[in-house]
Amino acid sequence: MGWQVVPWLLPLGALLVASAFFSGSEAALFYLSRRDRRRFAQGNAAQRTAARLLQDPERLLAAVLFWNLIINVAYFAVTSVASLYLQRQGQLGPATWLTLGAMLAIIALGEMLPKSLGVMWTRGIAMAVAVPLAGAVRLVDPVLPLLRTVAAAVKRVLFPRFEPEPYLQVHDLERAISLSTTDAALMQQEERVLHNIVDLSQMRAEELMRPRNHIVVLSPPVHLKQLQGRYPASGYVFITELHSEEIAGAIALKYLWDIPPRHLENYAEPVLYVPWCCVVADAWDQMRQSDRRVAVVINEYGETIGVITYDDILETIFGEGKSRTERLMGRAPIVPIHNGRYQVTGMTTLRRIKRYFRIQNTPDTHAVTVGGLLQELLQRVPQPGDEAQWGPFRFRVIQAPERGVPLVELSLTEPSPTQQEEE
Repeated sequence: MGWQVVPWLLPLGALLVASAFFSGSEAALFYLSRRDRRRFAQGNAAQRTAARLLQDPERLLAAVLFWNLIINVAYFAVTSVASLYLQRQGQLGPATWLTLGAMLAIIALGEMLPKSLGVMWTRGIAMAVAVPLAGAVRLVDPVLPLLRTVAAAVKRVLFPRFEPEPYLQVHDLERAISLSTTDAALMQQEERVLHNIVDLSQMRAEELMRPRNHIVVLSPPVHLKQLQGRYPASGYVFITELHSEEIAGAIALKYLWDIPPRHLENYAEPVLYVPWCCVVADAWDQMRQSDRRVAVVINEYGETIGVITYDDILETIFGEGKSRTERLMGRAPIVPIHNGRYQVTGMTTLRRIKRYFRIQNTPDTHAVTVGGLLQELLQRVPQPGDEAQWGPFRFRVIQAPERGVPLVELSLTEPSPTQQEEE
């Protein structure tokens, strides 16, 4: 390539760096998690600047796209002028190579590489670009109202009657799923997930939570040897307050690359507190809004009775109908024995029993599990041999450990639709 190309490389290189700056800035800032944004809001000047930019994401994105458009137009304009100049000088080969090289450079070095680096080193790049990017955004502020007006006009022209639905019924979603695929197996899975999501709006926190006696709770300082080589089933170690037995934080062992031998409490994350009567859908929404992986369930006295992890909710949605009994105890919640008798655990929910036997008309109760129902009916802690009647269901306690989950035999005083099908 002739020496005539050299003077054009300086402006092209500068425009290429500017394009990479805005591409990498967009990827880094918008890839920050809620937790990162919350930490940045309390951090140094650069971090606070990044957090302020993300408070108005529409303004930030419009400014970044505007500058990228201006830079890319200028870049290709300079490339075209340089190519025409070289052609007039009889340098057809260098002109061709300049055009191809400029196109590959803007794609690889101006878009792909900076975006990849922005995703890989999100926090570092976000802090580095925050201050100059804030200045660039302020320069575009006078033009933003015009851009928003044009965008609104285009939307009104292209989608003049497009209005959001105020709500969707479950059967509307089921119909959308049935029309979206012809794969029967896939449609069945999607319908199951849909029903599981809807169930979250009817399931109380105490139905899904891991009871306190099924989690690992330690007082600080927490050392690895205290676990005695056992990995918690929940994937978390919960730490208490200094002078209390109430849970103050959660150590997500499953997300630690290297577990230190001492002072694990330094890796504890804050938790969300929800009441026992809160529905799981509301708890999930609060966990998402506050960026918490764990919700601690408390009773009316403010005492911890269990926890709900983000993984428990996802497993409830996408799992194959896996119950809490299966997750915590490794056994089915309802096990047929013979002659119309079944074994259930005290942790089995009444909702699952009614759904299993397809019986809806039952006496009112405040309990949500078999164990809670027995305590309510007996007005004391169940003992082996105790019997109780609840609607068509008859319970007989088989095992009742002092601080464990009772094992109960269940039978029906009248055949249910499920039993009639089995016969």
